[in-house]
Amino acid sequence: MYSTKWCGDCWAARSFLDEHKVVYEELDIEHEPGAAELVMKVNQGRRSVPTFDIDGTYLNCSPFTPENRKKLAAAVGINH
Repeated sequence: MYSTKWCGDCWAARSFLDEHKVVYEELDIEHEPGAAELVMKVNQGRRSVPTFDIDGTYLNCSPFTPENRKKLAAAVGINH
């Protein structure tokens, strides 16, 4: 998960994944070299977080709406 510490959508995504006991790695785009550039590349020039790298497929979940929550759940194998 590409994120920042101050992002409300990132907090919501973390809580969602933790609640469902999904293991994930988090990369803060403000501190991880190259992370912000990658996020911008996969999001048409926007520093949009949270962005997930799921087996090489990028999924932007900003804003963390119910629709994006469902997309993330499906991508990581959470059954609702």
